[in-house]
Amino acid sequence: MSGGPTVDGHDANGQHANGQHADGRDANEHHTDGREVDGRGVDGPVPGRRGAGAVVALAGRIVLAPAVLAVAGALVLTTLVMLAVGVDPALAYPALVRGALYDGNLEYTIAAFVPTLGMALAFAIPLRAGEFNLGGDGQMALGGVVAAALALNVTLPAGLGVLLPLVAAALTGALVAGISAPLRTRLGVPAIVTTLLVSTPAVALASYLVRFPLAEQGTGNAQTPTLPDAAHLPALAGSEYVTLGLPLIALLTAAWLLADARGVLGYEIRATGSNREFARYGGVAVNRLAAVTLAGGGAFAGLVGALIVLGPPYRFVDGALTAPGYTFTAIAAVLLATGRPVAVPFTVALLTILSAGGPGMERDAGVPSQLTQIVQGLIIVIVAVFATVRHVRRRRNARTEAGA
Repeated sequence: MSGGPTVDGHDANGQHANGQHADGRDANEHHTDGREVDGRGVDGPVPGRRGAGAVVALAGRIVLAPAVLAVAGALVLTTLVMLAVGVDPALAYPALVRGALYDGNLEYTIAAFVPTLGMALAFAIPLRAGEFNLGGDGQMALGGVVAAALALNVTLPAGLGVLLPLVAAALTGALVAGISAPLRTRLGVPAIVTTLLVSTPAVALASYLVRFPLAEQGTGNAQTPTLPDAAHLPALAGSEYVTLGLPLIALLTAAWLLADARGVLGYEIRATGSNREFARYGGVAVNRLAAVTLAGGGAFAGLVGALIVLGPPYRFVDGALTAPGYTFTAIAAVLLATGRPVAVPFTVALLTILSAGGPGMERDAGVPSQLTQIVQGLIIVIVAVFATVRHVRRRRNARTEAGA
């Protein structure tokens, strides 16, 4: 059919029988400079025009991305709150940045980034399979106290003194999170409920252990004795706060991103999260994946607890793991990434800067540091609104197509 019409009404050269293109243009319509009206040359696309269009399109997608709009909207609302209470945003925002990145605070911000990123993975891994792990605090606390107990009670050589507590903490976190798996798969109790319910007694158990069996005698503080030197995480480049935990979490994050994007397990997890019944029909063991992802998330949370305990001040202090709000900040960062795993480290960095810069903003501009928590809350709300709008629009389109 070298010149005959095709099934869509075009001839073999992509034209209607009346000599027009499918978009209504005449087949011979060209600009006066020899280019067709769609920006292509007679012999093909014009490289400059095509490249510029791709850059503009990419910039538009970035600017209109839900994450960018959520952050921008939260900052606008926060600015309005500042103005309403008589605070100059021109003083507050630079003070926030200085409090996180300058005046000797960058080291502390990086140190806070490590547990926040780890807790983000603890939430993001189960989320890819459609499970919600809200029990990060309990998994982190028990992982930290197990690491401290092992380091204090078992004499280990250098190297193993760090490695074994890290492994034990990860296994503890996986076990605590794994409790929710059979409740989810056998009894149908949502993981978002069971992980949260298990977290509270887990935190309480860790608090009891550090106040009584593991407590440092003669101080009256709810803390363990200082861990032996063999259990101290090595510092990086003589830093006071940044330890080997930073490259470790970075490598584990890269491994997760690679497995999620290219691994068979990552594909099955994504398929399960997208449509559980379709994945089951395709032969995926969805119940096993639910258990694996929950345990994997718990392992990251337990590992974070150990990284905190094995770092400065090299002891388990009751409340020191949960008080900074790493879990809440991590959940906000994952939600802000809107289902894009590669964006998680960047959203974690953004929210860590907000959290770490709060005290500096309070000190230099007189703005309560809790304002940064308001910003995080607004980001979550705006992201949730975008997600709801997309869901409603998708359902409406599905009903329209079904009716047609």
